[in-house]
Parts: sequence; C-alpha cells; structure tokens
Amino acid sequence: MDVPFLDLAAQTAAIRGEVLAAIARVVDSQKFILGEEVHRFEQQAAGYCQTSFAVGCASGSDALLLALKAAGAGPGDAVLTVPFTFFATAGAVALAGARPVFVDVDRDTFNLDVSQIEGALQRHPKIKAIIAVHLFGGCADMDPIREIARARRIALIEDAAQAIGAEYKGRRAGSLGDIGCFSFYPTKNLGAFGDGGLCTTNDEALAGRLRALRVHGRTGAYFHEWVGLASRLDAIQAAVLAVKFKYLDSWSEQRACNAALSRRLFEEQNLPLVPPRPAPYQTRHIFHQFVVRCPRGRDEVQKQLKSHGIASEVYYPLPLHEQPCFADLGYKRGDFPVSEELARTVLALPVHPGLSEAQIRHVVATLARLLP
Repeated sequence: MDVPFLDLAAQTAAIRGEVLAAIARVVDSQKFILGEEVHRFEQQAAGYCQTSFAVGCASGSDALLLALKAAGAGPGDAVLTVPFTFFATAGAVALAGARPVFVDVDRDTFNLDVSQIEGALQRHPKIKAIIAVHLFGGCADMDPIREIARARRIALIEDAAQAIGAEYKGRRAGSLGDIGCFSFYPTKNLGAFGDGGLCTTNDEALAGRLRALRVHGRTGAYFHEWVGLASRLDAIQAAVLAVKFKYLDSWSEQRACNAALSRRLFEEQNLPLVPPRPAPYQTRHIFHQFVVRCPRGRDEVQKQLKSHGIASEVYYPLPLHEQPCFADLGYKRGDFPVSEELARTVLALPVHPGLSEAQIRHVVATLARLLP
C-alpha cells in the first residue's frame, strides 16, 4: 500500500469546479494585481485570524521581511529567533540588514524556549524584535514572550507560516503579537496555486505601513515614504485561496484526527518513537506536520519506509546556526543542543486530510516491524 506524504491532486479534484470558476472570474476581469479579489480575501483572512487588518503579499518569506521593515528593524539591529525552523525565518532578518540572534527550542513543542529569552536580551542589547515561530502547526508560548517584549518595547512578530487556524488559549495565531506572518505555499494547510503570503495586525498604523511597503513604500502617486518591495498578492491566488478557505477548518480537523489516531496506535504498539502531544496552551494544533522523534537511526527508518511505499520528510536536517551563510554569526555546533538533537532525530510522517484509516494503520504497522 502506497502512502503519499501529501496528495494535492486529490484535494484539488474535489473542488476543481469552484476553483476554475474563481480563476475564470479573474481572467474575465483582467484585474490581476491586488484589487477587489485581494481585498475580499484580506477581509476574510482578518476575520478568521481574529485581527482587525490583513495585508496580502507575494510569499510567506516576504511577509516576514515586510513585518521586520514595518517594525523598523534594519542595519545595526538584532532580531531574536530560533535555529530550528525553515530558513526564511532568519533569512528575512538578514535581508532586512539586521543580525539574527538565536535561542534554543523546547524539546517537546519544538518552539522557542521562553526561559532562554532574558539571557539572550542581556547579551544582545540591540535586539529590535522577536520572531516567535509556531512550528508544525502549534503555537509558541506567547503570553510570557509578549510580556518580555512589551516590557522592553521590542516588536513581537509571529512566524505563523505553518499555523493558520492554530490557537493559543483560544486565540488565533496571527493575533498574538504585533504582526503575524503567513505563507500560502501550495503544501500549506491553506495553499495557493503558487506563492502567496499575508501579514495580520491589530494596529492600524502598522497595517498602513505594510500596505505601503508591499508597493515599494508608496503612500501616494509616485511618492515613497519608505524603501519597500514589489510584493503584492496576485488576484488569481486570492480567488483560489478564498475558495479553499471554506474547507480549511475541515481539512485541519482531519489532520488533527489523523494525528490522534497515529498517536494512539503508537501507544498500542509501544513504539520507541516520541510522537507530538500539544501543550496545554496549544488549544488548537492544526498539525501542518506530524513530526516524531526517532531516538536512533532516523535516516535508516526513513529509507526503509520508502522501500515500503511510505513517504516521509525531514524538517529540518541542519539547524540555521550551522548553515554556511550564517557562519559569520560566530555560532558553533553544541551552542543549541536541543535544536541539534531534533535535527538528528525528527521525522515527519503523513498526516494530510486525504489519508484513510487503513493507510495510517499501514504506516504504524510498518514502523512496528521496522523498529526493535
């Protein structure tokens, strides 16, 4: 039995007519950049994320860069974040001209270890912003992070690229900091037919700055208050996303059900894996990924799963502090032991909403045969 890691073709087939009608509407209008389609989607996204404003942009990576620029982070500043995340989190910091400052993550949630923030702030007094990553669909512990940020007047940015619809104590990702950043890369829970991104905020001034920054910092006809980007959400992508939005909650709930079944079967089989279990404050985990820790032989396990037709992925095999492009930051192996341990041991198993119970049972049964 083959088990794909993700099946976008099947997902699209179920809504093909609606999506094609939405694309045709944009083609007929010949309005491809921003416009009413994007405005409607922004309103839809703001309501869903429990924020006052949403600003569409070209990608999740651009959302992070726009957020940093809107927060005033630039040359001479530092931005605190984690080394166990997708590259764009720290890449946006470098592109803004600021210096990434890393702190380690929590072994159980994979998110920022709150206990390490104060020490990092004392060592790096020029920190302008904190980027809290909601990795794999579960929110970071935002209350203590927000308290620290407010006390020091530091901007708090949420990297919610993998967490649309996730909740922290009943509040949605993207509403918990100054600016939330989302990605609509096709493999996300809410994925476009190409690149797309979004920033959310409850601050009207920040929303205005974000709108300006996505069009080269323009605040009037050929008048530029800031140096911004060409980072606009295409109308076709907005129309596609608006259709998919109607199904997002059911897709995310199915992911959560698949994760719960997998976790129960792991326990029944007494597998030597460490499956994810949401923290109490993660009142809604959307399971963008279902990531387990393999204490021994992760790469061999992945190889054997592939030989049995089961797809899996490794997120992320090399922490950011060990990436060659960040060598000048002065970090070395051993500086962030939890991130390094996770890079050696994590394995993402299929959890997408198109999975059948039989496929999930096949994955667990195969693991039970493979593992001692």
